[in-house]
Order: sequence, then C-alpha cells, then structure tokens
Amino acid sequence: MRDELLNETLFFDLDDARTKIAAWIADYNIQPPHSSLNYLTPAAYAAHLTATDDRLRSPDQLRRSSVAPPAPLGVQNPETLTAAG
Repeated sequence: MRDELLNETLFFDLDDARTKIAAWIADYNIQPPHSSLNYLTPAAYAAHLTATDDRLRSPDQLRRSSVAPPAPLGVQNPETLTAAG
C-alpha cells in the first residue's frame, strides 16, 4: 500500500485521502490475482470458498503451541522471575 498508493499520491484533505484509499483498497481486493490465493482474485477466492463450503484453516492449525518447550523431566531451575518495582 505504501509503495503503490501512499508514496505516489497527493492527498488534499482527509476526505480526499479516505476516497482515494477506499478506491485503492477496492481495486486491490477485486482486480489483481494474488499468489497467496493460487493466483485468483480475492473475490473469486471468496466465491470459491462459499461455493465449496471450504474453510480457510483447519482447527488444528489454530491451536497455539507453547512459547517454549517445558524443561526436561527432573530438571529444576531455582531462579524465578520477579516483578521489577
């Protein structure tokens, strides 16, 4: 967005900026195919999902993994985090 619109467009006031940004977003989301969508336009991809009742992700992909693995069995760390105050 920055390279294609913000760096290339002169905005005269807030309403002008809103109008130009909304037009750019509509064009970006409707016209060009996206590689991340198997080279479909977002509208075509959404229609495909609706027609096939497909889901963007499986529930397994949405499960969060732990930030760090737990310590190996039997390993204890005597240091604890304390709040700075």
